[in-house]
Amino acid sequence: MNALLFLDIAPTGGGAIGAVFGVGFFLALAGIAFIAWKALRKTVKWAVRIGIVIAILVIALAGSITLWWYSSSPNPRPRTPTPSRSR
Repeated sequence: MNALLFLDIAPTGGGAIGAVFGVGFFLALAGIAFIAWKALRKTVKWAVRIGIVIAILVIALAGSITLWWYSSSPNPRPRTPTPSRSR
């Protein structure tokens, strides 16, 4: 009986879930950028490494903002069906 009461509470809505996914996406790609920075240390010049890391971080930032933006936008209201015939 008590477990059914928890089903009455709405989950954290909209923007919070998108923000969590956005932060997770950014941190994952920031980790990849850090690994790329370390891996390219001796083989590529400094300016090229900076360019690669900046490109990865820009993609991460754009993806994070997109995830947050689309998850926080309000859901469209469902249309009520219009009767096909009038009485």
